[in-house]
Amino acid sequence: MVDRKPFRVRKAAHDVVRHPVFARYYARFSERAEPSMAPVRSELLGGLSGRVIEVGAGNGLNFSYYPRTVAEVVAIEPERILRQLAIEAAQRADVPVDVVPGAAEALPVKSEGYDAVVLSIVLCSVRDVARALAEVRRVVRPGGEVRFFEHVRAPHPTMRRVQAALDRTVWPRLFGGCHVGRDTVTALRDAGFELGPYRTLLMPERGPRLPTSYCVLGTARRPLLKDT
Repeated sequence: MVDRKPFRVRKAAHDVVRHPVFARYYARFSERAEPSMAPVRSELLGGLSGRVIEVGAGNGLNFSYYPRTVAEVVAIEPERILRQLAIEAAQRADVPVDVVPGAAEALPVKSEGYDAVVLSIVLCSVRDVARALAEVRRVVRPGGEVRFFEHVRAPHPTMRRVQAALDRTVWPRLFGGCHVGRDTVTALRDAGFELGPYRTLLMPERGPRLPTSYCVLGTARRPLLKDT
């Protein structure tokens, strides 16, 4: 029998992000997509240990995939409906989970306090990618790891133009600020992270290729030397 530590949740004075219609849609859609996402989540989180901060935890579907070598997960989620679902998921997790309101651009935690940061379909929706990644770099210890699974720019010019058109117009408005064509790998490199192994993949693997299909899964690391 597993002796699980209780989860914790901090209350927000106000919601940083409010997308109630999208949040309900996302919760239903993500549950239906879980058979395809399960192997990705396992690969994304496998081998983690120590203290982990997950930025943009959504409805908490990652929680059940954290290995028991993880001492604590601090899960940041700004949207109230998704955060409540994350609280419920935290109660079922095998590792301690602290569900925290907050924005990626201003993480409400101390500097260099975490062994790893998890980014899972969150950089597509933040208002300022560079600022969010600067915060990620601040909170992870030198030598600490970033695990990421994100939308990515398509390799083909025609699909890139479609992604760019959607990102300029209806897509962010309809889907909680999501942008499907951001260059995630370059953004991580520009933020000062050392890129580790990563690969592009299609989600789902089979079927028509949509603007949302192109994703990247991989790792990065904050350099061992502290910033000067």
